[in-house]
Amino acid sequence: MRYAEIDGQRVVFNSRYLEYADVAVTEFWDWSGIGAALGDAWHSTEFHVRHTAIDYLKPFVLGDTVEAFVRIERIGRSSLTQTFELCHAETGDLHTVIVMTVVNVHLPTGKAVEIADDVRGFLERIPA
Repeated sequence: MRYAEIDGQRVVFNSRYLEYADVAVTEFWDWSGIGAALGDAWHSTEFHVRHTAIDYLKPFVLGDTVEAFVRIERIGRSSLTQTFELCHAETGDLHTVIVMTVVNVHLPTGKAVEIADDVRGFLERIPA
């Protein structure tokens, strides 16, 4: 944790946890290899956040390092629910659990669209 990420109480400011989840999911997609495997089918898939629930179990403080674990909990018709566990990298202590539902959208209209079959098939094969 950097100084700019903490608040007046000397803990990480609550909105920063969503930034950590955003970094984690980017690394998760890179790790999964979905972009290389599906190319344009994946790169034209656009998920927007629909709902997020955050359980703050223990604050991160200045100098802590986060290790994030991401898993897909559910794949719906047009949505995907993921769980993020943010742990202290040195102690392994679980600090935060984030459950996020994202919806696949058609960018020009912003309307929900079904997840393409090839994308769905790849997502279903990612280990939990």
